This record gives sequence, C-alpha cells and structure tokens, in this order.
Amino acid sequence: MKWIVILLCLFSAPLLCAQDATLTIEVRTEGRAVPNASLTINGAAYAADAAGSFRLSLPAGEVVITAQSGEFAPASVTIRLQAGETRTVTLELEHHEEEVTVSATRTDTRIDEQPTRVEVLAREEIEEKMLMTPGDIVMMLNEMGGLRVQATSPSLGAASVRIQGMRGRYTRFLSDGLPLFGQQVGGLGLLQVPPMDLGQVEVIKGVASSLYGSGAMGGIVNLVSRRPTKRSAEVLLNQTSRGGTDAVFFGATPLRKQWSMTFLGSGHVQRRQDVDGDDWADLAHFRRGVFRPRIYWDDQKGSSLFVTFGATLEEREGGTMNGRLLGGVPFREALGTRSFDVGVVGQKVVGGKTMVSTRFAAARRSHDHRFGDVRERDHHDTLFAEITARRTFGRHTLVAGAAFERDVFRPRDFTQFAYEHNVPGFFFQDEFMVAEWLSISASGRVDHHSAYGTFFSPRLAALLRKGGWSSRLAAGQGFYAPTPLTEETEAAGLSRLLIPRALRAERGRSASFDLTRTQGIASFTFTMFGSRVNDPAEVDRSTYALLNLPRPTTNVGAEFLSTVRQGPFAVTASYTYVQSKQSEGTSRVETSLTPRHSAGVVAMMEEHNEYRLGLELYYTGKQRLDQNPYRDVSRPYLIVGALVEKRFGPIRAFLNMENLGDVRQTRWDPLVRPTRAVDGRWTVDAWAPLDGRTFNGGIRLSF
Repeated sequence: MKWIVILLCLFSAPLLCAQDATLTIEVRTEGRAVPNASLTINGAAYAADAAGSFRLSLPAGEVVITAQSGEFAPASVTIRLQAGETRTVTLELEHHEEEVTVSATRTDTRIDEQPTRVEVLAREEIEEKMLMTPGDIVMMLNEMGGLRVQATSPSLGAASVRIQGMRGRYTRFLSDGLPLFGQQVGGLGLLQVPPMDLGQVEVIKGVASSLYGSGAMGGIVNLVSRRPTKRSAEVLLNQTSRGGTDAVFFGATPLRKQWSMTFLGSGHVQRRQDVDGDDWADLAHFRRGVFRPRIYWDDQKGSSLFVTFGATLEEREGGTMNGRLLGGVPFREALGTRSFDVGVVGQKVVGGKTMVSTRFAAARRSHDHRFGDVRERDHHDTLFAEITARRTFGRHTLVAGAAFERDVFRPRDFTQFAYEHNVPGFFFQDEFMVAEWLSISASGRVDHHSAYGTFFSPRLAALLRKGGWSSRLAAGQGFYAPTPLTEETEAAGLSRLLIPRALRAERGRSASFDLTRTQGIASFTFTMFGSRVNDPAEVDRSTYALLNLPRPTTNVGAEFLSTVRQGPFAVTASYTYVQSKQSEGTSRVETSLTPRHSAGVVAMMEEHNEYRLGLELYYTGKQRLDQNPYRDVSRPYLIVGALVEKRFGPIRAFLNMENLGDVRQTRWDPLVRPTRAVDGRWTVDAWAPLDGRTFNGGIRLSF
C-alpha cells in the first residue's frame, strides 16, 4: 500500500504543477522598453522592471492585462491561458495624441474608452483662444459646440455658461476636479480665469449630479492645469484697440526629487468705453490681479499630491460716463471682488489594488457691489471634502466615495437673503466592459441637503463600437438647490428682490444619443439631446419675484460637429439646434436669450510651429427677448474673425482681428432703457456684442 501511495504522488505531482501557467509581459513603445510601467492583471497592481518586463505564475483561465506609463495612453489585452502554458505577451504603448486621459468621470481612462461622452479642448486649441482673450476663458467656452456664454450684466460684463440651452446656474465648474470657484461660478467668475495655465478643458453635457451633486444638473466643465514636465517660463503681453491691457506670466520648475511647481501671475486693465456715444459705458473699467501657485509631488508608483492656492483681486466699474446723468442723476455700477481659495488632491495605492483619493477645497469670495445709491456687501464661503476608492475587478472598474459640501452666503446689507447649506453625500459607480464593442457605466448618488431634503441621482451611460462607428447613450436624473443668487440678481442686485413663498428644489432629467465616425482625415459627431426641469425657480422680470414655475422647462435639440485635418490645415464646423420652452403665466413660451440656431466654422493653418493663420465665422440666430421695450425677438448676426501669429526665435508675435463686420447690438437698438425697470436696471439684456470691431495684438516670449 505504501508503494501505491508513493507512485500516485509521483504521477500526480506534474499534473498538479501543470495547473498554473507562466506569463511574461513585455511593455514596449516603438521597439524600445518602457521601464517601470504600471500593470494591472486581473485587478491586481504590479510594476514592470527597468527593462519593461514582468513575469508571474497564475491559474489557467481568462487574464485581463492593462499597462500604462506617464505620457503614454494605456494599452489593454485579454488572453486565455491553458494549464501549464508558458506565454509571452507584448503590449505596445502609444503616446497620447488627441485621445487624452480625462478625470471628470473619476476613472482616469482614455476619452475614447469612456461610456460617458466627454468633450475635450486640448492645449493647442486653448492657445488659439488665449491669443484672442488672454484674461479670461469666455471666448474659449463660447466657441465650443452646445455651449453658449450668455452675458448676464451688460453694465459690468458678467456672464454665465449655458449647456444645451439649460440655465447657467446648472453648470458645475471645477478646477482639477475641485470646486474652487464655489457652487455658483456664474457672473464675473468666468471673467477672472486666465487660460495661460490650462492644459485641457473637459466638458460633460447633461445631468451629472450622480458624479458631482447639486450644481451639476446641466453638466460639468473641468479646467485641468498644465503639468510641469520640465523647467520653462512664458510671458504674454497683449493690447486691444478698446483700451484693454494684459500681462500674464506662467512658469514651471522642478523643485527636488519627485517635487515640482507652477506659478501663474497676471494683471489686467480695461478702460471704460462708450462705443455708441450714449453716455453709458459699453465696456466697464476694471483692474484685476490673479495669482495661483501649484505644487506637485509624484512618486511614479501611483501615489501623488497636488496643492493649489489662488487669489483674485478686482475692481470693476460701469454705468454712466464721468459727468453724465441718467434720470437726472449719475448712475454708477461698481463691484469690488476679493477671492481666495485653497485646494488639495492626494491619491495612494492601498494594498496594491485599490486607489484611494482625497480632495479638499475651501474658498471665500467677498463682494462690494453698488447699484447707483444702493450698496450690497457679502461674503460667500464654500467648503468641500471628499474621499473615494477605485478598484478594478476583471472587466469592472468600481468607484465608491463620500463627500461633504458647505455653502454659506452672508450678505451684510440685506440679511434676509442669508443661507447656510450643508450637504453630505455618498456615491457609487461601476464601469463595466461587457465586450470589446460594448461598455456600460452606471452611477448613483444620495445627497442629504440641509434645506431641501434627500435626493437620489442615478445616471446610466453606454458606449457601443462597431465597424469604425461609435455611439454613446446616456440618461440621468439630478437636482438643484435654488438660492437668491441668479442670473437676474447678478445684474440687478438683491435690494428689490421678492421671494413670496418658500422655494422648492428643482429636479431635472436628461438623455442624449450621439454617433461618431472617423474616416481618414475627417471625423464627425451627431448628437440628439433632451432635458426636463421640474419646479424651475425663475425670476419674473415684471415683478422681480423669484418663485417656482408651475410647469417644467424643457430643452430638445441636436448638435453636429465635423473636423477635417490634413497636414498643416484643420477645419472644424459645428451646428447646434435648441428648442427651449418654459411657462409664462398660462402659456408656454421660448426661453429668453436662447437661440434656436447657432453655427460656427474655424479654419486653421499651422506650419512647423513657425506661424499660425486662422479664420472664424460664428452665426447666432434669433432669440426671444424678455422685458425689452424695443423688440420682442432679436436679430440674427454673423461674427467674422481672423488670427495671425509668427515666430521669431523665442518670441511669437500675434494679431487678432475680432468681429470684422463691426456687429453691435446698439446698431439696431439702444442699450439704455427709456425708463428704469422694476428690478432697478437701466439697461436691456445683451443679446449681441456691445464692443464691436476689436483688434488685439502682442507677443509671447518663451524661455
């Protein structure tokens, strides 16, 4: 019997050993090894050696392998190992091109692999817009398909971003994933963000409350900063024909091993301009300084830390020109802003498999606003903290986390509008690759709002790829917590505002479908979308009362985007159709200041980084106007612009010609009203440019 047992053991040992397979992974790019590449094998994290190689034994069956490293796009492969097999798998990494990694969806994956559609404005396109308006991001956003920057205060130049026709307050602005701009970034916030230090802009359209809570019911705009890859510095000096001056400095430098930093400092001045000669400033005077250092730490093994500080100081003044009267007296509109913020993002791999991330942000904005003889002063404080865990299990990438947001508004002069909102939340997300041609993302979030109660915000998205075509479907539900701070109060203030009864939370739903095809040098995307907001809180301009409307606001529409790239030439064409309706009394009317039709064509030629030539055409269709004594519907208009940039060694000289046709709203109607409105305003809404033809030019110096 003893000999039988021994013989059985001897014969079965090879069979038992053969149950494991031996796998060698080689990570390469263009025939060269990629040292120390990060590997994920069936959800577990590993690292290749200095020769780009890694070897392990594992059970037979399906194996999912992902390799990634620094400036390369991740590469994945799925194989099936047989018992006892020895195999070598080579993964080729390619440098990021337009297929960049996006962070707005929390999974840090390539844009073409995201079930949620994310539109990205790359650094090259940011640079083009930076030459047109170096002091703010308004033009950059206004020329993205489906986004419209709407002026909210003609007197001071405030603006908000409407995504697919939805109100600007529903758009959540983030900086590197942090709400440094507060809950409501409308108004002058967009005019105080220089684009010099931006690496890319990520946009998610439609309800995204499952990702970022209350403020994201219309979508997300994430401004991603430039990373310090080497020591560099850049200075931009700009002068406009309308009395504007910009000076911007950006520097990046390594500090010590694993540490680096960037710094942005800028100064901006604009003289008051009465373009149409009616004694009212069409361009407000301002003086602004912006300071933002950023510090980075990265151990190249998955752990990193990012810290940012920011300060913005601005004085802005509009209204009647010096010595001029309106209604028998001068009317001065002015705003002083003091803004300070701090943000921290840290991440660490725990247990070799789970990525744990923490985020923190705090901001204070102080305002001193004057509307004629009325003064409104306030402090607006926001606090944000979040912790998330992300882990891959085979074909699933799971994200779970908890967040807390605090939004406090303390007006000194009209204290009845003060509020304090505390919102803890919990969220979960699963990105699941069902097959090579189908990926699904499902997410949900529960928020408990201290003033409006508990809300559940789900979202479902799917990516289908087949035969060179890709398509995305998305649907979501979210909410918005209304406050007295709206587009209307940004322009007219709080002193005359009425809130006749308690406000209810706004609840929104949206859905979209898009189809994308790339064929050779051309690509196009067609999108259909729709949204519905129940209990929308709107200001009745005839009584200046803020209340929930009895019927929902709806938006339906379509977008078309096409790009052709051939050598030094690139042409982009876009068209957006939006039908937005809301209730007014007992009837349904089109939402004001929302054109049904808008289109744009941008042609650019760049030759070996030596020169750049650009031509732009933008069409805006008719818009319904509210409380405008001169007309009920605006006129359509076409804006034409051109850009020339030439390199002379380390210096680049540029000239931008904006609005060559000198389109101005005041060519058709006066901006100033014949009598003061119920809300206290002396101007009508701005539905077309007020500054007319403008030239700006300057130099960029890199060293």
